Amino acid sequence: MTTFRIRDIFILGFMNFALFVGAGNIIFPPFIGLQAGTSVWLAAAGFLLTGVGLPVITSIAMAKAGGSMAILTKPVGRLCGILLTVICYLCIGPLFATPRTATVSYELALLPFTGSERWLPLWSVIYFGLVLLISLNPGRLLDTVGKLLSPVKIVALIILAVTAMFLPAGQPQEPSGAYASSAFSQGLTNGYLTMDTLAALAFGLVIVGAIQSRGITSARLITRYAVISGLIAGTGLALVYLSLFRLGTGSTGLIENATNGAQVLSAYVHFSYGTGGNIFLGVLITIACLVTAIGLNCACAGYFSSITRISYRAYAWFFAAFSTLVSNLGLTQLINISVPALTAVYPVFVVLILTYFLRGVFRSAPRVVVPAAFVAFLFGVADALEAAGMTQWPFTLTRQLPLHNQGLAWLLPVLAVMFVAAAIDRLIGAARPVLSRES
Repeated sequence: MTTFRIRDIFILGFMNFALFVGAGNIIFPPFIGLQAGTSVWLAAAGFLLTGVGLPVITSIAMAKAGGSMAILTKPVGRLCGILLTVICYLCIGPLFATPRTATVSYELALLPFTGSERWLPLWSVIYFGLVLLISLNPGRLLDTVGKLLSPVKIVALIILAVTAMFLPAGQPQEPSGAYASSAFSQGLTNGYLTMDTLAALAFGLVIVGAIQSRGITSARLITRYAVISGLIAGTGLALVYLSLFRLGTGSTGLIENATNGAQVLSAYVHFSYGTGGNIFLGVLITIACLVTAIGLNCACAGYFSSITRISYRAYAWFFAAFSTLVSNLGLTQLINISVPALTAVYPVFVVLILTYFLRGVFRSAPRVVVPAAFVAFLFGVADALEAAGMTQWPFTLTRQLPLHNQGLAWLLPVLAVMFVAAAIDRLIGAARPVLSRES
């Protein structure tokens, strides 16, 4: 096959969408909707910016880079680029995102019936056993995920979305907690926690591999199909999020003292469909999380096998086993641990992603990108330390900066540094780097 038919493009897009729609995508919007109440759409705007906008832009960048994160990180140097890539894969892989898929699916599939987490260890072993089984055959992802699991997942999400739109359990309440004063920034931060921007970096390689597995060798066609699949995935994500925000706002009074969106979802479907609703939700979430876990396990194993002499299959086994162990920490604990880590690394990757499209303008991309990425990292670490509870000076200096309440204290300093660095780059001159897959 040298080109994709329209049907093949949509299957690829649905596969991309299915890879993204995992634990964080499903549990965060309902919780935001419940807490934000009448301010939900302000919170939704922030969430969609970081939860959909950035991942789509990242997917386009990775498509243009042929799925290679090394090209994306090239301006900061090989060693630093490898370090950032390793951090990215570990965050979206065995440390946070992959284990979270198992804990979310357990809370929604079994917890309503067992009433305790005593069966989580057994669930995680069976769950990651399935993940491993499919991950060991990455060349068949388009068939397994794109043609089989994705349609089931999409149909189930449509049923949930329609129910949320037409059968609300109550009226939106007044905003609670931080949503009363900073709904947009809270939505923005929770968009980070989906980890979809980091996931898009990893899935870029998976998508390119899926295209190539169908005999596509043209770099131009690979880029085109990968970009289209990213746009399809982004559109699907936005629609799912909007329906889940609506579900959250309509769940007032169903559950008290909820600590995560999984509890809100479970209460809502039980209200709407009874025990059958809990079974439906359990199946939906398990499939959704399973697909994402497969994609992440494949991506992590593929990357680490490419930079070491250890085989892909060995890494697939290792990451599946490690994720099994980490998943037994529990959902709420995993979320609490991931907040500081993601807050630290996100600004750096946002800078690398956005400047990727501008590198052709600079005479020397490292002169501009390195200072900007370094400043982003400093502010990210400061925000992460504050999120971890270190409220002493100097960790709170970022509170004095504009846009701090929107979670963007790093933005203006980074733009200022980029402007100065770009001016210096122009004055110094020298050769211009070529922006291409081969660069």
